Amino acid sequence: MPKLPVVVLISGGGTNLQAIIDGAAKDLPIEIKAVISNNADAYGLERAKQAKIPTAVLDHQQFPDRESFDAALMKLIDSHRPQLVLLAGFMRILTPEFVRHYHGRMLNIHPSLLPDFQGLHTHQRALEADVEKHGASIHFVTEELDGGPIILQASVPVLPEDDEETLAARVLEKEHIIYPLAVRWFAQGRLFLNENDEVVLDDKILTAPVQLEQAPE
Repeated sequence: MPKLPVVVLISGGGTNLQAIIDGAAKDLPIEIKAVISNNADAYGLERAKQAKIPTAVLDHQQFPDRESFDAALMKLIDSHRPQLVLLAGFMRILTPEFVRHYHGRMLNIHPSLLPDFQGLHTHQRALEADVEKHGASIHFVTEELDGGPIILQASVPVLPEDDEETLAARVLEKEHIIYPLAVRWFAQGRLFLNENDEVVLDDKILTAPVQLEQAPE
C-alpha cells in the first residue's frame, strides 16, 4: 500500500510534529514530504532536518497581507502534492480561500476539548473556568477558527494543584497519542469528511467525537 503524502505546517517547537515523525519511522503509513514554517527560528525545523525531511520557511512578515501570504503558502504546499495537510502548532489564522482549497484534507490539533476554549491560552482559561477536565481535540479545518468537525479527543483531569504548565504538559502527552492516531485513520482510508461535512470513521457518521479511551486501533 503506497504511503500517504503529507505536508506539516508549524510555527514553534514541533513536539506534535515529532510524534508524527516517530510514527512514520515505525508503521504510520505516511510520507512527510515537507515541513513548512512561517518562523525561521522554529525548533520543529531542526526536528525535520534531523529526520531528513525537506523544510521551507515562508515568513508572513514579508507579505503585504494575509491573502498574498496564503496564496504563496498554497503554491508551496501544492508543489509537494500532499493528500493531507497537518497543522501542528501553526500560529496563523487562515483565509477562507486557503481553507476551502484543502477542504476535507487538512487537520488541526487544538489544546482543549472543543467547542470549549477556542483560540489561544486554553490551559489558563480552563483553570480560570474551574473545569474538572481538559484535553485536546483533532478536527478537520473549516473557515471557523477551531470550529471544524471534531474527530477525536483525549481528556485529562484538572487537579487542584495544577498550574498552566503542569496542565499543559499532561495535555501534551495526550496530543502526541491522538494526532498520529487520527492521521493513521485518514491514511488508511477509514476517516473522511462527507459531502455534508460530517466526519465518517469506519463507515459510520460520528455523532460525537471519538474519545481516546474508546478509540479503535
